[in-house]
Amino acid sequence: MTEKVEIDKDIREMSFEQALSELETIVDRLETGDVALEESIDIYQRGSQLRAYCDEKLQNAQARIEKITSAGAGTEALDAE
Repeated sequence: MTEKVEIDKDIREMSFEQALSELETIVDRLETGDVALEESIDIYQRGSQLRAYCDEKLQNAQARIEKITSAGAGTEALDAE
């Protein structure tokens, strides 16, 4: 079971691409290991929010695609005879 993450307003105003880019930057910074402990905690928390936001956006996109494909499932192909 996944824990519900509270996502800050400024993140909610980002596009998926902006959020993903910032998340990648955070991961890079954490992987280098040259960030102070307190800052690491802060950016890790922001990264968790960005990840949750990106997951939410992807799930919404997947639901929209499934709705589109299921709505078109009853249609006949144009070249079918």
